[in-house]
Amino acid sequence: EVQLVESGGGLVQAGGSLRLSCVASVFTFDDYAIGWFRQAPGKEREGVSFISSSDGVTYYTDSVKGRFTISSDNAKNMVYLQMNSLKPEDTAVYYCAAGHNFMELLRAPGYWGQGTQVTVSS
Repeated sequence: EVQLVESGGGLVQAGGSLRLSCVASVFTFDDYAIGWFRQAPGKEREGVSFISSSDGVTYYTDSVKGRFTISSDNAKNMVYLQMNSLKPEDTAVYYCAAGHNFMELLRAPGYWGQGTQVTVSS
């Protein structure tokens, strides 16, 4: 069983920054890929960024490339999402999810956190 807990959401003005954190309670953190997803009101959930804990390979959706950076601290079972140059359209509930690889994250992550709200005001 993997449990994920997000933190770091909040209210920020456009152009500002936030850093989201996700801690995973899992014995073999290196066996998992961790992803950040978001869901805005009235919209489908979308994958924002993924990282492979074993080799550090990353993925970003086009709308956040150059603004968001995903990283991990395997010693602490932590994954971070540094979000810079935030835009009102980044407003959403952000979820941390875990799967055994990127394909599993894209199709159906096995584990989800409870989500953290990010609101970007214009």
